[in-house]
Amino acid sequence: MKFHRFFVAGSMCAMLAGCAGMDPNALVQSGQLATQAAMLTDADVRSLSDKSCAQLDSENKISAANSTYTQRLNKIAAQLGNNINGVPVNYKVYETKDVNAWAMGNGCVRVYSGLMDLMNDDEVRGVVGHEMGHVALGHTKKAMQVAYGTSALRSVAAAGTGVIASLSASQLGDLSEKFVNAQFSQQQESAADDYSFDIQKKKGLDPSGLVTSFQKLASLGGSQSSLTMLDSHPPSAARAKHIQDRIASGK
Repeated sequence: MKFHRFFVAGSMCAMLAGCAGMDPNALVQSGQLATQAAMLTDADVRSLSDKSCAQLDSENKISAANSTYTQRLNKIAAQLGNNINGVPVNYKVYETKDVNAWAMGNGCVRVYSGLMDLMNDDEVRGVVGHEMGHVALGHTKKAMQVAYGTSALRSVAAAGTGVIASLSASQLGDLSEKFVNAQFSQQQESAADDYSFDIQKKKGLDPSGLVTSFQKLASLGGSQSSLTMLDSHPPSAARAKHIQDRIASGK
């Protein structure tokens, strides 16, 4: 364990500009924070997600309960279900032109109205199922660990007692931004695609919207969409074909 901790501290040191000039005590503390991040439990992730989601909710305009956006999302929520691995899901729409959606380990699912303007309900359902897949498969836990570790390293003063630091508003905003912009691996994206397909098939829904959602996102490119599912390889065309092949085979 001692070797592991020194390795983590050394790796994080290499990532920091001007590392040689830093206080050795600060470097040790940075290494401890990085280790803490890697050891975040499911409960820790849910706690951080609660704080992060609340922060983002306070910074965005949430669609009213009687709005068309919320009514559409409620319909999709009823189809996909209200829990992820037993964790209750809380669905809301952010009114913004941005094209995005994400989910956190505490069941917080947020869909941007820009995405809903671009897509029909079947396509939105495919995207939401994909984001829920990242939670169900443990990808968001890893993303939160990375976001927490990076945010902590940017301010050693964030350290507190226990695994989770007492984050200031600016630190929490930094963590939230890092999580929302987190990049998933090719394997994780493909697994989330399959999760969305599988959950829709299990519930007797048509998963073809996942295919056309890829096509629409690909037509936007990176300039208008901040949806992380668009930013990985294989490209959208290959991922669309994979789902088309599964639809054709019935498996």
